[in-house]
Amino acid sequence: MNIPLAHIQGGEVTGNIDEKVRHSITKLSDYHFVASESAKERVIKLGEDPNMVFNTGCPSIDLAEEVINSSILPFNPYEKYGGVGAHPDLSNGYFVVMQHPVTNEYQDSRKHIEATLEAIHKLQKPTLWFWPNVDAGADGTSTGIRAFREQHQLPHVHFFKNMEGKDFLHLLKNSDCLIGNSSVGIRECAYLGVPVVNIGSRQNKRDRGNNVIDVDYCQKNIENAILQSTTKGTALSSSLYGDGKAGEQIAALLASLPLQFHKTIMY
Repeated sequence: MNIPLAHIQGGEVTGNIDEKVRHSITKLSDYHFVASESAKERVIKLGEDPNMVFNTGCPSIDLAEEVINSSILPFNPYEKYGGVGAHPDLSNGYFVVMQHPVTNEYQDSRKHIEATLEAIHKLQKPTLWFWPNVDAGADGTSTGIRAFREQHQLPHVHFFKNMEGKDFLHLLKNSDCLIGNSSVGIRECAYLGVPVVNIGSRQNKRDRGNNVIDVDYCQKNIENAILQSTTKGTALSSSLYGDGKAGEQIAALLASLPLQFHKTIMY
């Protein structure tokens, strides 16, 4: 039995999947629901039928739409999620840090995270820091964080393992800045208008809103970018990756598109 396949772009996993695997998924799929106009153009260039490629936006923006008007953090992150470290007062603003290892730069992951740690230590502002994912190089990132905690007093930093998606977006919406290299800074934070300091190459060549400042792995450059972001304040909301209606659009398309089981390369 033949079953048409749909390829839906969105989120951290799609962003970091191997390029060959991502192209293979695209070529196996009959319908394509992409997160941006540039993504639509790339899929069409792979030889897919333009009539079967739809820019619906990223589904994760639908969740961001639910918190975009949040003006106060609706939960106590220390009580709800535990974690380790100090409990800095968040009432006068705070940073969020989420920095993962880069798989093709795994040998430098400790050096990369140390530059960010030094910058956050120097600025002395309340910071909620999230543990890295388990990509290649995670040991170096984790070891760097643990060693830095042992060697320095960090009365302004608290560390979390994870957090529910909607709570995490509330946390971002009410923060002064996201620092690191997560795709949430490129996608959801663009829609939420959250300033982002994007460090290194992990999000290389992805479309960006006006909320992002890109820097290299240099302590001083990271510090300056953070200060620049917080001076500018809240960025304008961008619909670059969707308007919060991706789920509705995808459901409507799946309900109305003709079934097809034969693909023809269009180039």
